[in-house]
Amino acid sequence: MPPKLDPNEVKIIHLRATGGEVGSSATLAPKIGPLGLSPKKVGEDIAKATGDWKGLRVTIKLTIQNRQAAVSVVPSASSLVIRALKEPPRDRKKEKNIKHNKSIPFDEIIDIARTMRGANKSLARELKGTVLEILGTAFSVGCQVDGRSPKEISDDIKEGNIEGKSRLPSSSFHRGFLRTY
Repeated sequence: MPPKLDPNEVKIIHLRATGGEVGSSATLAPKIGPLGLSPKKVGEDIAKATGDWKGLRVTIKLTIQNRQAAVSVVPSASSLVIRALKEPPRDRKKEKNIKHNKSIPFDEIIDIARTMRGANKSLARELKGTVLEILGTAFSVGCQVDGRSPKEISDDIKEGNIEGKSRLPSSSFHRGFLRTY
């Protein structure tokens, strides 16, 4: 007979799932079956929680306590950048190799960088480094930032041409905002 489960114990499981879709029960069963949860019910909970991320691959954090699963979305930089493009949701079975060639405002890049810092998913010490990470992700996705290549903008940031009041509304930022957080 297996050991008795502690009702106060909290288990955390990270999964990758397509937003808004019920994942296969066969992939969930080995991870959550031993904890006494129904893969079908958890799959429906994941689909409900990822409705805003329809068509995008996102990381899911399952927090399991006392045979109850709480689902939360842990956004990655690429999913946040693709979401900022405001493209219509795509059917991943029909549409393959999508080109993301739209443009994102620089303000949204900074918002994404702040989100990544808040979620402790950035390895940079300063906001400037996190913005450069997000610009690198935008380059790899294939989109543009303010109609320019993300590589050009990251070069401008490294040279010191973009900072503070010259690029952003002065009400919420002070001089050198990229250096301090």
